[in-house]
Amino acid sequence: MKALLFPGQGSQVVGMGSEFYKNFDLAKNIFEQADDILNFKISKIILEGPESELKLTQNTQPAILTVSCAIYNILQKEMGMNTKNFKYFAGHSLGEYSALVCSGSLKFKDALFLLRERGKAMQDAVPVGKGAMLAILGSTIDEVNQLITKFNKNGVCEIANDNSDGQTIVSGNKESVTDLLNILKEKKKKAILLPVSAPFHCSLMKDAAKKMKEKIEPVNFEKLNFEIISNVTALPENDPKKIKTLLVEQIYTKVRWRESIINMSKNGINEFIEIGPGKVLSGLVKRIIKDANTKSVNSIEEAKNNIK
Repeated sequence: MKALLFPGQGSQVVGMGSEFYKNFDLAKNIFEQADDILNFKISKIILEGPESELKLTQNTQPAILTVSCAIYNILQKEMGMNTKNFKYFAGHSLGEYSALVCSGSLKFKDALFLLRERGKAMQDAVPVGKGAMLAILGSTIDEVNQLITKFNKNGVCEIANDNSDGQTIVSGNKESVTDLLNILKEKKKKAILLPVSAPFHCSLMKDAAKKMKEKIEPVNFEKLNFEIISNVTALPENDPKKIKTLLVEQIYTKVRWRESIINMSKNGINEFIEIGPGKVLSGLVKRIIKDANTKSVNSIEEAKNNIK
């Protein structure tokens, strides 16, 4: 059985989706729809940059959604991908919105609006320069948890992403995260500060979650045709009302990606296909399930070779 995966922030690159845009009217139409819905040229930022504009959270999130949905629609409507072959749809952080759109639960226009608002709310929750995120490599999540519990924090310092064995992301106040980095250096543990504009997926994002609850509540979510794996529970969900609640919680709680992949594997998934820019999720899956069959699709050649 197969699962579809949709990438999150960090996978963006100027020019992503350009091959599909140039060769398929369907992709061009989706990019133009995004421009009309957002009332500015997100397509120009996606295709031409500058990178500094694309990296702004309120642009990155709808941009990745647009590219992921364009590729998915081409695979389904132009290349004969049979969605009946897929048991689960899953997305990393904002990728969960891509999964909801492609599974038929959420309209593209509603997801674009929500992600633009989500990006702004998350950016506004903490002043620029006051928060930080740290990638810790080669340590288990239990080891990271122990370190966080033991040291005297100058504010918030929490696990934001349980990405894979040996890759944990920590988020919080800049001072606390920097203190943790220094502790890790002393212990000869590998850690890298991430070039992000806000500390995502930690309790500092609770104000953003409150704002997003007001935005998400009135939006219509259809009953799902597929089960979505929630970042919050790491389990399949198909109740629209519960998914709304979980999308709000997702903003300030950790992304349980490692557990999500393990649970899908335990439920019979032996092939994971990543749709959208980059190959980050395919790499993470390989670290979590050593013998997993992974494929990624962000070019026409990959679409022809990897999708049946």
